[in-house]
This record gives sequence, C-alpha cells and structure tokens, in this order.
Amino acid sequence: MMFLLWPDGCPRFPGAARWLTLALAIAGAWALPVAAGGAERTAFKVCADANYLPWSNDRQQGFENHIASLLAEQLNLPVEYTWFPQRMGFIRNTLRARGDDGVYRCDVVMGLPDGFELAITTDPYYRSTYALVFVEGRGLDSVRSVSDLQKLDASQRNSLRFGLAERNPGTLWLAEHGMLSRLTKAYASQHGDPNVRPGQLEQEDLLAGNIDLTFMWGPIAGHFARSNPDVPIRVIPVESEAGLQMHFAISIGVRFGEQDWKAQLQALLDANADAIEAILREHAVPLVDAEGRLL
Repeated sequence: MMFLLWPDGCPRFPGAARWLTLALAIAGAWALPVAAGGAERTAFKVCADANYLPWSNDRQQGFENHIASLLAEQLNLPVEYTWFPQRMGFIRNTLRARGDDGVYRCDVVMGLPDGFELAITTDPYYRSTYALVFVEGRGLDSVRSVSDLQKLDASQRNSLRFGLAERNPGTLWLAEHGMLSRLTKAYASQHGDPNVRPGQLEQEDLLAGNIDLTFMWGPIAGHFARSNPDVPIRVIPVESEAGLQMHFAISIGVRFGEQDWKAQLQALLDANADAIEAILREHAVPLVDAEGRLL
C-alpha cells in the first residue's frame, strides 16, 4: 500500500535459540487467533482498496493480497476484505469502523509506513525506494543511474521534461541537483476519481511521450514495467542521500491496544520472511536494506 495521505527484505537466518523462540511464538499464533473482545477469529479480515494495484484489488491480484493469503493460510483462516478507497478517511472507515453488529469490519492493514500514527505497526516487512523511470529508445539510454542525468550535455539536460506527483521526494532531488526547472508537469497525489490508480496518469504520459522521466515509489515503478512487457521501461532505484530520504519502511498495522494480535502477526512475518520476499520480487518491488542500499 502506498502512503496514506502519505521482514526487512533480507533473508533471515536466526540461530537455534531464536528458532526455538520463534517456533513457540508461531505455535501460539496458530492456536490462538483471537479477535478484539476475546472472541475467536473466524477470518483474516483485511482492510484494503479494491482498485489499488500493485498493492490490492478486488480480484486479489496485488502483492498485499498474496501476502494476506499466505498469512491467513498459516492461521487456517479464510481471507475476508472490507473495501474502501485508499484516501483520507481510510482508517476511520475500515480498521476503526464497526458493522451494525458492533463487530469491527476488518482487523489488519497490510501496508502502512513504519510507525504510522493512526495504528500500531509490526516491524517493517519490506523496505523500498523511489525510482527514476523512463522509456528507453528516446535519447536517454546512456542513463544508468541518477548521477548520469548530470553527465548529459547541457542542451539535452535543459530540455528534459519531468512529471512528478506532489509530495514526491523526487522534487527535492531535482532541487538539490539544480534541475528543478525541468519539472514541467505536476500531478495530484490523490486523484478525485477513486478508479484512477496511483501513478496511472504519470505512466500514461510517459508512454505517450508527454513527459520524459518521473520518480515513482518503487512498487509502482516495478508494477509499471511488469505490466508493459512490450515497452522498454527502465526502472532505476534511487539511493537516499544526506538530508534526502528516498527509501521507506513498510509494516502491517492493527488497532491500538491489540498488542497480542500484533505479536501474532509479527511471528508470522518472521517465519515467512523468505516467502514474503519471493512475492515482492515476483511483483518487481525494488527492495532495499535499512540504509536504503539495493538488495
């Protein structure tokens, strides 16, 4: 899931003592899938957006859908969804909302920024970074890293057309490197139409040649390239710089006060770290470590 309004991706090889602790924790997670109020859980109830690829959709094609199914299978529970557009009011209308029977509509948000203020979060289960994205064969094939942009001759560099969503850290990157004037088109971070997916308008403009380059959040960039196999789309993950963060950590979120549920989920994330990483890589998500270095 992308930022609302706005494990670590590395394989884990714990020692024997940690494996024993982990096994006991997971056994508890499997044996005690307990909902708020002490009732036994009857489903793995996910709060999600029905049109939010690459994260989720109502056909369960997103990588968060697949990770949710993996965790639910470990708990021997079916997956159920509460759908709501991923925008302002998402948490209020999903994780914090109750049905007519007084029961919470859903119990888990599969992707929140680590430390998100409207929920309690697990340890990060992946980290990604923003990426420079452009279509090959249009004069930029020599660009293999963001630093190569500054090696272009002045006339080409001064003719570049960037399109960026608001609050995109790529804007700060352009400013830091003397290229802010090359930002020629801006996009709203949240479109008024919930049927418009994150990054969709930038992608359409890139394909049509209306802009030359953009910075995209890594999961969106990977999905863009993966969804257009006949177009030579280059995705260049960008490392953070001093004073300019491009990478972010993503966690699972649950309601405040549900520490036991959080602990159960954490045990499942730890035990299934390799399988989760495989899902992320299948969906072409650029993965980085805690320092933002590409894995």
